[in-house]
Amino acid sequence: MTYTRKNKGVCSLSTTVEIDENGLIESVNVVGGCNGNLKGISALIQGMQAEEAVRRLKGITCGQKKSSCPDQIALTIEEALAQ
Repeated sequence: MTYTRKNKGVCSLSTTVEIDENGLIESVNVVGGCNGNLKGISALIQGMQAEEAVRRLKGITCGQKKSSCPDQIALTIEEALAQ
């Protein structure tokens, strides 16, 4: 399944995740934000169980912001799994 979510409260604009039928993350693509860091995070969670990625990324903040790009990735994965 492929799912896209508009990001809120961060520099990046949107996140698209692709999750296979076994709950493994196949790919993550974030538009905007810190390109190199987001490519690195995406590469690290590729092949990981979606629930584990959410556990590791959810709640991370960026400076004074209440969210971060990793937190937005976690929220996108959660919404995708709820579909």
